[in-house]
Amino acid sequence: MSKTLRFLSQRLTSLLPDELKTGELWQLLSPRQHPLLLSQRRATMIVNRVRLFAMLFAVLTPLWGIIDIMVFSPELWIQLAVLRLFTSLAFATLLVLYRPSGSLLDAYRAMAILFIIPTLFYIASHSFLAGHQLNDLSAAVATGYAFLPFVLMAGLAIFPLSLIENALLASVLLVAQGLAGYLSWSTLNWPSFAGGFWLLILIAGVTALASVSQLAFMITLVRQAIHDPLTGVFSRRSGEEILCMQWSAAQRSDSHFTLAFIDLDHFKNINDRFGHEAGDKILRHFALHIGKTLRNSDSLLRWGGEEFLLLMPSTSLEQARYALERRQAHGFGLRPDGQPLTASIGLSERIYDQTDSYQQMLELADERMYLAKQAGRNQLCSES
Repeated sequence: MSKTLRFLSQRLTSLLPDELKTGELWQLLSPRQHPLLLSQRRATMIVNRVRLFAMLFAVLTPLWGIIDIMVFSPELWIQLAVLRLFTSLAFATLLVLYRPSGSLLDAYRAMAILFIIPTLFYIASHSFLAGHQLNDLSAAVATGYAFLPFVLMAGLAIFPLSLIENALLASVLLVAQGLAGYLSWSTLNWPSFAGGFWLLILIAGVTALASVSQLAFMITLVRQAIHDPLTGVFSRRSGEEILCMQWSAAQRSDSHFTLAFIDLDHFKNINDRFGHEAGDKILRHFALHIGKTLRNSDSLLRWGGEEFLLLMPSTSLEQARYALERRQAHGFGLRPDGQPLTASIGLSERIYDQTDSYQQMLELADERMYLAKQAGRNQLCSES
């Protein structure tokens, strides 16, 4: 059994991008392990595609009403026309009012609304059609309504979703299909219904693979875009986004947020004496050294050259100072000549310093880092 599972795992992994790391495979199962910036970018993409889907349905939903007028009785097509009008207005409202915010919760809400609207339309239209006697032509046209769950299920393929997210959405459509069958219980063609339900499950499986494949490529591309290629920590560009988001979160919850500006001492001397390759090696080792001591909520950014920022949410100035002084006492590794590698650190904290913006926090931390250098380097400064 274990060999079979290992074989299946290897085959599935071979379908994913080669750049995807082993530790990132869990991110394909659930969104709980997704980095903050991946969640933000994925949320934006999901909402934009929801709006694209909504625009398409807002246009096509009323157009099909022309066919209804041609084949159904006036009583039936008027019922369906009213239903189509409200459905199209709902799609148009979703298109106009929803905008990307970078929040995954908003993205989930947008997807839920997107799929609830046609699902309710499907169930209601099925109920209307079941209550009328249809001739051969109108019955053939009515079967077109039965294809809506298949269209929606196939539509899941355009979203970068984890397996759990995909399964939850697919289950909603399967339940809707089952409910539509229940409403048509007296006239239900069981072999046809069972075949359609099985086909819907197969489409759900295919769309799950497509969604997860999109997510895998997105994980790889976002990681490459937001990380510094030399050290592997967050780059300055992505770091500014993280800094802004964590500042906003701390401001909303009125919680502590500490920023540490770290500058490696006499780094230019390393490049001059031992070459840039030795300097790059020191930067990589320093980032790795610091990274091992970080909490999951902390973020380390390479700000430029030998400068790093350490973001510590829900951390007071006293807590941050204690943690960094301990880290300084243990050292940051060795220089190429065997001497200890040291750093000058400036601290600022949102509540303690009563800052009005993350830019002000950054300026304070930068200023205090220079004060630490002036005090003799290998210092930590938290006062101006």
